[in-house]
Amino acid sequence: MVKMNHKKILPLLLTVFILSFSNTWAQEEPVNEEKNQLPRQFRQIVLGMSLDELKTNLMADSYFYFRGDRDVSFLPAREQSLVETTGTYFIKRAFFQLRDGQLFIMAFTLNTEVIDHYSIFMQFVDKYGQPSYLDPRSAVWETEETRISIERPLTVKYIDKIVFDDIINESGVAESGQVKLRQDFIDEF
Repeated sequence: MVKMNHKKILPLLLTVFILSFSNTWAQEEPVNEEKNQLPRQFRQIVLGMSLDELKTNLMADSYFYFRGDRDVSFLPAREQSLVETTGTYFIKRAFFQLRDGQLFIMAFTLNTEVIDHYSIFMQFVDKYGQPSYLDPRSAVWETEETRISIERPLTVKYIDKIVFDDIINESGVAESGQVKLRQDFIDEF
């Protein structure tokens, strides 16, 4: 019969117990297939909707003090409109930008007296996974079609990336033309 030393067996049993227990903790949580599906809407307001649909939905939503057409501005850039309205309790201000009659940016500045940055950030992490980009000023989640950012102190922005990238590309073309015209002018001297 093998004689066991009680001083050696107790640490061995304790190690086996801890390893078996920690192995249970180390198991990966099931992957949520929908974590990467970023929303393109907040309540009934959806990226891509028309100005009339946006106005109707803002009027019907108790989170906003939308005053109708006086909250709508037309921008000089290619068929762009801006809707700016105040919100109720949770939302201080909301901005909606449309291009060619379709909503492509919505931004909500939240009331930091009742909602904190951490709570919103953790809600997004729980629903959509870790952000694609993170720095002290903002956290960004992106897909090919949608970009959502949480910016400090506390603004949540939804952007239709396809439309936004198109605008960026157009401005680059216009800027390069201006650079050439500028250089042509300088060359005249």
